[in-house]
Amino acid sequence: MQTDSLARTAFAPKQARWREQLSAAVRKPARLLEQLGLDPLGEPADSHFPTLVPQAFIARMQPGQRRDPLLLQVLPDRAESIAAAGYSDDPVGDRASAKGPGILHKYEGRALLVTTGACAVHCRYCFRQAFPYTSQRAGADRWRAALDYIADDPSIEEVILSGGDPLMLPTRRLRELTDALASIAHLRRIRIHTRMPVILPDRITNNLLDWVGSIPWPVVFVVHANHANEFDEHVDDAILRLRRRGAHVLNQAVLLAGINDSATALGALMRRGFEAGALPYYLHLLDPVSGAQRFETDAARLGNLMDSLRRELSGYLVPRLVREVAGEPYKLPVL
Repeated sequence: MQTDSLARTAFAPKQARWREQLSAAVRKPARLLEQLGLDPLGEPADSHFPTLVPQAFIARMQPGQRRDPLLLQVLPDRAESIAAAGYSDDPVGDRASAKGPGILHKYEGRALLVTTGACAVHCRYCFRQAFPYTSQRAGADRWRAALDYIADDPSIEEVILSGGDPLMLPTRRLRELTDALASIAHLRRIRIHTRMPVILPDRITNNLLDWVGSIPWPVVFVVHANHANEFDEHVDDAILRLRRRGAHVLNQAVLLAGINDSATALGALMRRGFEAGALPYYLHLLDPVSGAQRFETDAARLGNLMDSLRRELSGYLVPRLVREVAGEPYKLPVL
């Protein structure tokens, strides 16, 4: 295992580099395909949910492979414009759970802050791609009402920072938020849902790590990788640096047809994520967001899939297969 000093020397990112990488992200499907040596003719233009893919993620794709599992997660498809029964713009009931700008309260003991609508990558299966961020985002000028809601409910012991991706915010804004939360005596934990350590590992700067170390409760980072190919040495180092600051790191994934819906792909993901320092957490069934029906996995295959994982993996590597259903008091276990 690397020492912390070696990790800092080998991979420590420059404080502004991740923003430069985000500015250089690919924003046109044709350019993405051309960069991978693929014919862009006939590919759909962007829909309401524009293409956004940083070069750091593209670098892990296989040139010339149209079915590359990372490419399929971010490449628009004509099927997105086709309406499908059971699919909607609010598939998990976020809007009904809103208790004010930027705060969702679905589950007992936990509240979620929608800190930003921005992400470093636009995944085509994203369940919040049509979320009304303009009115439902806890920006700096709106945090007070959300904080008051949390302070007034002593049953809330855990706050989840989500979005969008909370690590898109400047670190000073994140620090301001957690400093304000620290005044609420009944809070016990903070959870941060982010794809940044996987998509733009250079976001895990020394400044951000100093912020993580300043948080007065146990900190849980829930990262999001769907395929083993999403991990490389830079992702490994980002996760290592978080863990060395005392953060617990979990990985949640979405079961996606044609991307990871096999025991081989899922087993490799769970093993590789654990090697990087991220313990398998949830494996979500697809949230039925409009336009994402091509990612739906045949329900008849789920039993055999989970049986295979339980046979092949140690128990701590087997993720919990769940479905989020609007109005339910918790994520529903499947099988």
